[in-house]
Amino acid sequence: MDVLLWILAVILVVAGILALFRRQLIWGIVLIIVGLLVGPGGVSIFT
Repeated sequence: MDVLLWILAVILVVAGILALFRRQLIWGIVLIIVGLLVGPGGVSIFT
């Protein structure tokens, strides 16, 4: 389960960074924050 959370978190953060580069500021920030919350190193919403 931890591996899946890491992969999901990485995908969300990368998508957020790409959104920032496309000038979608709000969407990029939201994706990065959600990615950090989902990751096992952060405050996981699944535990």
